[in-house]
Amino acid sequence: MHDIIKRDILAVLNELVEILKVKEEGDSSEIKELSNHVIHNASIFQDEDSISVAILIYALSKIIERKQRDLDYNKILSMLDSCISNLKNNQDDLFRKSIKNIFNFIRTMDEKLKMYIYEVINQAQIKKGCKLCEHGISVARASEVLGISQWELMHYIGKTTLIDQFSEPVNVAKRLKIARSLFQ
Repeated sequence: MHDIIKRDILAVLNELVEILKVKEEGDSSEIKELSNHVIHNASIFQDEDSISVAILIYALSKIIERKQRDLDYNKILSMLDSCISNLKNNQDDLFRKSIKNIFNFIRTMDEKLKMYIYEVINQAQIKKGCKLCEHGISVARASEVLGISQWELMHYIGKTTLIDQFSEPVNVAKRLKIARSLFQ
């Protein structure tokens, strides 16, 4: 893992820990912002670690938004401390295992939430894929890095105004002139 990525992930995880130490109403939105910060690095380096952390943080924000009382903050904080410790000690494999453990903990924390958690994580992957595309990464590469289908990502992007931000409107007369010039 690049040192720049490692430092950024450490900073974000430490900030996440600080947010989770004190339960507040605005925690969810603060945590979403952290997720967007991490996805910026992922768009530059296209690394799976930043993407995993971004998805994890986004999924946590959604769970806190909907089921704050059901989340065991102390357990999450303990697991995040493990992630931070592994990163600081340059144990990248143990860090990745710790991230997977947090995902598994979230999935299994309540039987009723199991399907909901899966959906949140899936939607988090799709939303973060859209963010990668906003940063100029192709749909194919974003879906490959995130492990989602291009169709899911394209379906979501089609519902957003992302494509409208980049297209320059061209009037019909100009388009016709260009088309005619191609056949002369």
